[in-house]
Order: sequence, then structure tokens, then C-alpha cells
Amino acid sequence: MLRGLYTAASGMTTQQRRHDAITNNIANINTPGFKGSNTVSRTFPDMLLSAMGGPEGTVNPIGKLSTGVFAEENLLSMIQGDLQETYRNQDIALVSDILVPGAVFDGSGKFVDENGAITYQPQAYFSILTPEGEERYTRNGSFKTAADGTLLTSDGMRVLGANGQPIQVNVSWDAVKVTAGGALVDGVTGLPLDGEPQLRIMRVENPNLLVREGDGRFRYEGDAAGIRQIAANDRVEARQGYLERSNVDTAQAAVDLMSALRAYEANQKVIQFYDRSLDKAANDIGRV
Repeated sequence: MLRGLYTAASGMTTQQRRHDAITNNIANINTPGFKGSNTVSRTFPDMLLSAMGGPEGTVNPIGKLSTGVFAEENLLSMIQGDLQETYRNQDIALVSDILVPGAVFDGSGKFVDENGAITYQPQAYFSILTPEGEERYTRNGSFKTAADGTLLTSDGMRVLGANGQPIQVNVSWDAVKVTAGGALVDGVTGLPLDGEPQLRIMRVENPNLLVREGDGRFRYEGDAAGIRQIAANDRVEARQGYLERSNVDTAQAAVDLMSALRAYEANQKVIQFYDRSLDKAANDIGRV
């Protein structure tokens, strides 16, 4: 009897974690460059049930029984979000549609070949520098400038240039134009600024190797061959005066939230049923 109690309890825990992930997605619908996450669940190892006591002590297999479920991990959805025009020069969005020879990606940015091998669509990210001097990556292009002309993220981290150094301009940002390739030029003449600054835009071959750190920042945990600066033939474009919106589907998030709630309530009712059964076994049957 208690096996079902534990199974229902594990189901409630899993749905609670799923609910947490969905509410986090909904809370960040208006966060520029936010990437939603999906909870991946799996069952505990199945048990093989058998009927004993048959003719001459034979054992007849009945089948498998699942002993519970748990939320294994949260997978990030790294697909491109919609663009929102802001008319602000310091807002920059990345439009990324990088192709891989022989791969046709689905709506989630994944391709599975005939042998079952999975290829994920590479994505592009701005490169920023933490106060500890570590490189991190973001799609949130809502930038600002310090008094000395240094380009900063909304939370004050320095934005890196193609030379690996923080970008700093010696003119008003209103006079700066960002080209599609990420170069910073004079907005009137179109000539490069002093030092020829250019955004350090990185191509990540497998976005699933990025770990979320909060505030729209990601840490890369793959090998060095899986990340590099974008090349001229990569289908990546920087758009000034735009921001990339969150890629969370609002309608789907609302449906998933209701589904998690209903599944939680169903498991809760199972536990209440077991509780009543145990109560009768202890207080009524036990007195007979």
C-alpha cells in the first residue's frame, strides 16, 4: 500500500518543480533576451512484478511497475526571441540564424539525423566581463555608457570588444552607429571610431553547454573548440535600436501552468485516499 503513497508524493514534488520553472518563465516575459526553461522528468527504475505459487512453484511474470517520477533537470530553450523596436541607440539586439551543413533544425533548434545523432543550432551572444575578470555571455542588449564612455550592461558589467578589451568610445553614444557586423562607426560619416571598436559576438556551437548564472548571464562549460567569435559568413546580425524579447510563449506557459496544477492535485487526492485507507486499517480493522 505504501508504495503508491511514495509514488504519489514523488509526483507532487515533480509537479511543484515544474510549476516553479513555469512561473519563473512567466515572471521574465518582459525581460530582454530571457531564455525560457522546460522541466525534464523521468521515472525511477521500474520493478518487475511476478505471480508466485503457481503449479509446482512456477513464477509467472505480470509486468513492470513504475515506482515514482522525479524532475531530472531544466533545459533552456535558446531559440531566437522576437525583436522589439525601442529607438534607443544603446539598445542592440542579435538576430541569429546560423546554419549547419546537412542539418534542418526544427522549431526548438534541434536536428536529429537518420542515425539518431542530435545537432543543436549554434547561437550568438554578447561577451561581457564580470567584476572578477571572468568572461560571460548574454543576449540582453539593453546597454548603457559610463561617464568615461565605457559600454556597460544594465547591471554595470563591461561589454567586451573583438580585441578582448572593454569597449570605450570617446564620443557621445548618440553619434555612434552599430553596423550589422557589430562594428562601431561614426553615425554621420560612417567611418570607424578611434581604435576601431567592434562588439565581441561569440558563436556557441552547442547552447546547452551554457549554464545560467542569473541576470541574463551565462557561463560556458564546454571545450574551447565549441565557442569562437562570429565569422563573416555566419548568419548573425546586430540591430541597433532594438531589443530581443523573451522567447517564452505566453499562451503555452499558461497551459503548462494549469497542467502542472491539475497533476499536482491528482497526486494529492491519491495521498488523501491512502491516508483514509491507513486510518481505517489502524482504527477500525485493528480493533476487530
